[in-house]
Amino acid sequence: MAFVYYNPNPSGKRVGDCVIRGIAKVTDQTWEQVYIAVCAQGFSCHDMPSANSVWGEYLKGLGFVREILPNACPSCYTVKDFCKYCPKGVYLLATGSHVVAVVDGDYFDAWDSGDENPLYYFEKGEH
Repeated sequence: MAFVYYNPNPSGKRVGDCVIRGIAKVTDQTWEQVYIAVCAQGFSCHDMPSANSVWGEYLKGLGFVREILPNACPSCYTVKDFCKYCPKGVYLLATGSHVVAVVDGDYFDAWDSGDENPLYYFEKGEH
């Protein structure tokens, strides 16, 4: 379990596009491909691409399944904890204000978000 620096944004920006960066990692697509696809999803939903429901629908269309984390201790369960307890698989974790990609126990982000508290996640299903 480790933090891995990951920022596919072509301009190196790291604020405001965590959903696009995270989806790019868990789907093996470029930042540009994901940006266009999520914007198109937003257009078809008549909502902003950054809306959870928009990018969530995009992931569901790719075979990801949404799961809620138990509410036993929401402020003490971190991204690092998730990685420790889920060492295999491909996930996109959502906090109240951030999204981070997790692949086989490592978390990929433009900054070390390991102490953030995830609320729910999408897991890559088998095709």
